[in-house]
Amino acid sequence: MKTSATSPSAPGWDPVSKRIKRWQSVRTWAWLIREAEALWSEDARFLQRLGAAELLQVVQEVPPKLRRRVNLWLERFHVVTRLQ
Repeated sequence: MKTSATSPSAPGWDPVSKRIKRWQSVRTWAWLIREAEALWSEDARFLQRLGAAELLQVVQEVPPKLRRRVNLWLERFHVVTRLQ
């Protein structure tokens, strides 16, 4: 018996695992942004510069497809940064 690539019994086709992996990815992006923003608010100028650079880089690296979901996590983390 052959299974098609879209069949639930086909290897690698597990919608629950894919949703969990996507959820973890989105939450990780939001966590990274929160941490970079926390550095940016430090008193030391070096940490402010480092935090600003990290925040800019992380925001640019978030895949466009995930930005809406990352924004939801950013709201939950109570940070100022939002993605366009």
